[in-house]
Amino acid sequence: MAHKQHKEQAKEPVGAWVVTCSDTRTEDTDESGALVRSLLEKDGHTVTGYSLVKDEPATIRQTLATAAADAATRVVLINGGTGISPRDSTYEVVASMLDKRIDGFGELFRHLSFLEIGSAAMMSRAVAGVAGRVVIVAMPGSRAAVRLAMEELVLPELRHMAWLLKG
Repeated sequence: MAHKQHKEQAKEPVGAWVVTCSDTRTEDTDESGALVRSLLEKDGHTVTGYSLVKDEPATIRQTLATAAADAATRVVLINGGTGISPRDSTYEVVASMLDKRIDGFGELFRHLSFLEIGSAAMMSRAVAGVAGRVVIVAMPGSRAAVRLAMEELVLPELRHMAWLLKG
C-alpha cells in the first residue's frame, strides 16, 4: 500500500542527464542516446544534459560526476559499455560510485532480456543505484535494450525513485 501512495505522490517530472558510452558512435549515429532522450521527453521529463563519451573509465567517471553535480539532474541514464568485451568499463565505474545499489534493476533487466534474446542476456552487466542525491542507471547500448529498459523498468519508476531521494 505504501508503494502505491508513494507513486501517487511522485508526480513531478524528473531532470535526467543522458550519457552514451561508445568508442564508435557520433552524435549523428547515436540512435540509443536519441531514443533515451525521446522517451524521457515523451513521458514529460526534462533532459538536463547529454554526453557522448569514449569507453574510458576516467572520462566516464568525470562525466558522471559532472552530471550528478548539476542541480537540475535527479537521474543519470547511461547506455553502452555494460557488456563483457575488453573495452566495456561502464559497469566498473558506475558500481564504484554507488552508495546504494538497486540490484532489482539488473536482475529484472536480465530476466526481461532473456525472454527476448535468450541466454545471451546473462552477459549484460546492467546496473543501477544511488550516488549521493541522484539515481544512476546503466543499460546496454543497443536500441532494443534501451527500449526494454526504459519502457519496462526506468520510466514506470523514474518519478518514484526521484521522489524517494528528495527526503
